[in-house]
Amino acid sequence: MKLNSPLRRAATVLAGALIGLGGAAVVTAPASAHASSVNGTAVCDTATGTRIVTWTLSNDYPADATVADLKTAPTDVENAAEGNFVIPKSEHGRNGELTLTQKVTGDPGEATISFKSIWSVDGYVDQDNTARVDLSEPCAPAETPCVEAGKAAFHHTFGVTGNGSTATVSLDEGVKLCDGEPVTLVSYFAPKPQFSVPQYEFDHDSGSIDNEHRSVTLNVDVPDCNTQVDLFFGGEDDIISEITEGGPRYGDKKLGSNGGLGGRSEGPQGWFNGGEKGCQTPAVEPLSQCDGTVALNLSNNGEISRYAVDFTVKAGEFTKTVTVAAGKGETVTVPAGAGTITVSAEGMDDVTYDWAAPADCALPTVIVENDCDTVAITVENPEGVTPATAKITYGDKTETATVAAGKSEKVSFEAGKATYATVEFPGLNVEPIKATLEKLDCDNGGGGGGDSDKPSLPVTGPVAGGIAGGAALLLIAGGVLFLMARRRKITFTA
Repeated sequence: MKLNSPLRRAATVLAGALIGLGGAAVVTAPASAHASSVNGTAVCDTATGTRIVTWTLSNDYPADATVADLKTAPTDVENAAEGNFVIPKSEHGRNGELTLTQKVTGDPGEATISFKSIWSVDGYVDQDNTARVDLSEPCAPAETPCVEAGKAAFHHTFGVTGNGSTATVSLDEGVKLCDGEPVTLVSYFAPKPQFSVPQYEFDHDSGSIDNEHRSVTLNVDVPDCNTQVDLFFGGEDDIISEITEGGPRYGDKKLGSNGGLGGRSEGPQGWFNGGEKGCQTPAVEPLSQCDGTVALNLSNNGEISRYAVDFTVKAGEFTKTVTVAAGKGETVTVPAGAGTITVSAEGMDDVTYDWAAPADCALPTVIVENDCDTVAITVENPEGVTPATAKITYGDKTETATVAAGKSEKVSFEAGKATYATVEFPGLNVEPIKATLEKLDCDNGGGGGGDSDKPSLPVTGPVAGGIAGGAALLLIAGGVLFLMARRRKITFTA
């Protein structure tokens, strides 16, 4: 149908007006809304009794939003001091999200958060963002079940030095004991640096590990000789004071074992064997005897003496081996004249010794008798001494006599003009004896007369006496014993 001209013009004007109005609606329509949101959840960490609050901040606009004026209670979120939190833009139909974590201890009742979101692309600010999480439910660490001793786990250190041993034993983290666990460190005297028996306790230290005392450090001294040190699970009542052949052992109770109670602890082997010398103290004291023998006092009684020691004594053809128990002593007599003595024993330098006359030995007795014809010298040697050699000189004549112990020897000279005799003992280290003879009047019957012109050995000679009225002449001669002892102190070194 055709419209007449006025109608067509009116329709055209109306259509143009409608099109113009439609275009204006598109141009003046408001921009799409910016919005951020937040929600939170809380869980309880039963290992520590701490509440973990997770805040999720969302952004529904296709541009990043910066978080400003962030406030959380009762604690800050993690990394709050660094700031500069940004909520990522939304994309692909999903809101951008920023997750913040807050740790809360105690019982505050609730956790809260508030913040502003700012879009830098257009300066839009969303100021109303708040949330809270209820924390009224209790949160406490879960009760850790205790473990029996056989299932506990430990770790340890162990070491030995020249003076002692130290060990530290600790309960592993997270392990709760039902009962305390005793542990002991003990040291021993040992016969060898390798394992051997018997062994004797030297020192020990014990402690107990429990939930309040989760670590213990033990210290012991070790002997200055061969030793063994053991670290084991057990108390003082479990110490083996003497380890013997076929006797009890600590076995796999020693920490660091491959199994058993000791295998529960991780660390080095908790045992040691070593040493540089035996646990004996051999000593020799030689004593010369007057009869020429030597008494060797052998001892083994020092602080570390715990084992017998063998002494070997040699002197010329004489040889003897003596075993001296710990803390004991023995005496060996070396025959007179055997020669230089050598004593040897493990742990001791060889001792050599030669016999020397003791200071208190009895000396020979010299008896001098003289008349007009003879000068007689008698040397008597007492019992219990070595044979004595006497060198006797009268005038220009000298005689030598060897006198056995308990015996006597007499040497006679023809009387001459000499007024004294000299007796020397070369092996006795005494000064010579100068014995002045009794003066006799041999031209008048042999009677004595006058005094000696110098100090002399007392001597008795023949004495003449007459009895008036025709009585018989009785001649009495006597001898006087003379003992002269010059002694010198003897020193020996063992």
